Amino acid sequence: MLGRRDPQRSLFGTQHLPHPVPADSFYARMGALSDVLFPDDDLADMYCLDNGRPSLPPSLMNGVLLLQFYDDVSDEEAVERLKYDLRWKVALDLALDYSGFHPTSLTKYRNRLVENKQERYAFDRFIAVAREAGFIPDRVTLLTDTTNVRGAGAVQDTYTLLRKGIRKVLKAAGFHLPHKRQGLAPEARALLERYVDQDRKADIDWSDPQQRLAQLQVLFQDAEAALDLAAEQTPALRAGASVDEDEVRAWGWLLVKILGDDLVVDDQGQAQIGQGTATDRIISLTDPQMRHGRKSKAHLFNGFKAVVSTEQSSELILDIADVTASGSDGEHLMTTIERVEANAGVTVERVLGDGAFGSGENRAACARDPEHLIDLVAPLARPANPEVDKSAFQIDLAAQTATCPKGHTVAGRSGTKGGQPMTKFTFARADCEACSLFAACVHSKETGRTVQAGPYEAYLQAARLRQETGDFALLYRLRAAIERKIAELVELGMRGTRYVGEAKRQLQRLWTGAVVNLRRLFSLAEAKGVDLHAFLVSSEPRPVGQATG
Repeated sequence: MLGRRDPQRSLFGTQHLPHPVPADSFYARMGALSDVLFPDDDLADMYCLDNGRPSLPPSLMNGVLLLQFYDDVSDEEAVERLKYDLRWKVALDLALDYSGFHPTSLTKYRNRLVENKQERYAFDRFIAVAREAGFIPDRVTLLTDTTNVRGAGAVQDTYTLLRKGIRKVLKAAGFHLPHKRQGLAPEARALLERYVDQDRKADIDWSDPQQRLAQLQVLFQDAEAALDLAAEQTPALRAGASVDEDEVRAWGWLLVKILGDDLVVDDQGQAQIGQGTATDRIISLTDPQMRHGRKSKAHLFNGFKAVVSTEQSSELILDIADVTASGSDGEHLMTTIERVEANAGVTVERVLGDGAFGSGENRAACARDPEHLIDLVAPLARPANPEVDKSAFQIDLAAQTATCPKGHTVAGRSGTKGGQPMTKFTFARADCEACSLFAACVHSKETGRTVQAGPYEAYLQAARLRQETGDFALLYRLRAAIERKIAELVELGMRGTRYVGEAKRQLQRLWTGAVVNLRRLFSLAEAKGVDLHAFLVSSEPRPVGQATG
């Protein structure tokens, strides 16, 4: 049942007593708005309205979550501060003798937000207030970038992934239950004893390559045996109330993927760890969604990326999303724009991003709708040797010709590459050998220089020309503000992930972003002389999802 805060405050309420918390601090400013910051009825659909004990008021729990992410503290520490930290009591307008609640209440409240699809609540509420206050215009310039985020799971090697994966499959199939073992062959019982009854590394000399190889073969064979055993039991799983068939299939798929990603098997059936790293390789069974990622050739990380987008004039965050660590940053651009327009109710007319966002595919997507053109301001990579780079060739797409820096012109030949149309221009070997740039320009031992033009060549040509103008330099200079905003998020603990699971990770990103936005709203309201209290009162609550109880 929905619980509400008593409008009749305590005689010992901090808002009515002198206190040393600075008036311009985040805590005091939040406390001045505590009565309207999060109305209890905004989330009424998450609760039964006429049955059960009254819950802890959502307005209080939302305030505690906000302060928890502001101070980057655990649930236990948050409750301790709620009871003993005067700054928190001021921010939440609590009585000095407020005794708090159990830390698990925060866990349950976050789960309730996720179950009711309300993890965006605080973030969207502050954006709505900013829109009503006029801080965010109808047509916006978006600054966007990504940052790496550590995952909450432990990074595990191949041996551990296989051992844990076998255990997960067997337990999901119900073999930790005594009655499931009845009638099993001795080999199957031995498998269960090794992986279900215990969970420990093999007792071998791990510094010995031969022993490691032998153990890998054991794990490989046991993994296949575990998958076969689970598959044999699958038809019977539907009748077993204690077993979730979908869970068995999910863990089975993960184990098969680990075998395929990490191992190679020769003709004799001997398994070895493969060379290199498979695309989208699983690195943890604690959090199977974690991946290897890199921000540069030298900067590798394990976990996820967070895509952050801010509105240029107000410096408010309009979108923050958790995405996979692998892959290019630029592949998330169009979905980011769609989320911003849908959730903030604005039209994106310009995007400023670094070179990772400036692909030809993104430029074409931004120009696809004549009624909604998006100006993508992103640099192209500077060539290491401009004299012989592709950009030094004059490619006439209409005439299907290419002219090299020395004036030789050739006709193109149309074809496809990766399912996309492509025009290939090949210069005569004799002409290239006679050129002073031959050694730097031509790498083939048989033909002359070859230049290819893909389906987005016209967009890339226009981008290269624009990049040399003063207007581009002035616009691109504005992009630096997103770096400062990401630094602010990192300062509040966003570099680490608290939770396992996509929805809970997204909740952490959004509430951290809500803290940053509230802090910015305080500054904007002060600078522009805006009564934030009035707009918080008038702001319409966002639509809520179907309650789950």
